[in-house]
This record gives sequence, C-alpha cells and structure tokens, in this order.
Amino acid sequence: MLDANGTRWIDGPLTRAVKSGGICYLDEVVEARKDTTVIIHPLTDHRRSLSIDKLGQVIQADDGFLLVVSYNPGYQNAVKYLKHSTRQRFVAIEFDFPGIDRETKIIAHEAEIDEGISNQLAVLGQKIRNLREHGLEEGASTRLLIYAGRLIKQGIAPKRACQVALTWGITDEAQIQETVDQIVSSIFE
Repeated sequence: MLDANGTRWIDGPLTRAVKSGGICYLDEVVEARKDTTVIIHPLTDHRRSLSIDKLGQVIQADDGFLLVVSYNPGYQNAVKYLKHSTRQRFVAIEFDFPGIDRETKIIAHEAEIDEGISNQLAVLGQKIRNLREHGLEEGASTRLLIYAGRLIKQGIAPKRACQVALTWGITDEAQIQETVDQIVSSIFE
C-alpha cells in the first residue's frame, strides 16, 4: 500500500485466513498463473505454511485454516487446467446442473417469476446443454436462465429475452446461435 509515509505491506485475503484460521475460497483457480498457484502447495500438505518472499516470512497456518478452490474443468480454454500436483492436494466434489424440477424452483425464486415460465426456461436450459455434444463449448448456466426470467418479468417478450440473455451470451457462432434460437422458438411459441 502506498501512503504518505511510503510503501507498507497489507495482508491479503489468503494471508489473513492463514493467520486467523479462516476459510479462504479461491474461485476459478485455473485462471491464476501456474507459478502463483504453487504457493498454496505448502499450505495444503503437512507443512501448512505460507511463504511471503517479499517479507522473508513463513507463516504457520492456524489450526482452523481451510483452503477451498473451485473451477470448471475444460471451461473456455482447453489449455487451462489444474496441475496434477495441485489437484492431488484436495478432495474433489463434482457438481452438475440441477434437475428440471429443482432448476424450475431456483429460476422462479431468483427471477421472481411464476413456475410456468421458469419451467419453460429450465427445459430450455437442458436442451441447450445437450448442444455441448454438437459444438457448443459451454451450456446455458442457471444464472443466464435467471437473467432471461428477469427480462421476461420486466415485460420483454420471452423469445427476445432468451436471445439477449442466452443465445448471444453463450456463443458468437452464427450456426449455433440459429440452433439455439430454434430451440427457444420451439418452447416459447
């Protein structure tokens, strides 16, 4: 931190969690540079320590410290992956999209729309996700379905809401956009 007295060190979230015994959650850890990810290695093995080279310090993790990381395998770029030496330091839990009934309730609640429309959006999401086997890199997230639901609630026609929240949000490829728009039209006639 730069201030009137010069430069001073301020602990970041990881260092604060290590010292206080907190939980540090690193989202999309595969986006980090590989040379920075290795600093978590001594935190996640028997050493349970964090080295801060700039200060010449090694901090022992408090007993309550936990490190949680998440990422979407194969998301956006096939060259972004979690190194095996890092991955093997964690217990893995795989998540998939919720079933249609559950996703319907989530969309209805978050978009504040009736379950009829939210069910149509959940079905749409599932159908779009099936396109992943036909060239679509990433399917429709529940978040995008909620965005479409919010637009519909604001009076945007369902087809248009789905076009701007889903079709254009998931791909730039004209052929796949056309396919998604056809699926939208089959659900929202």
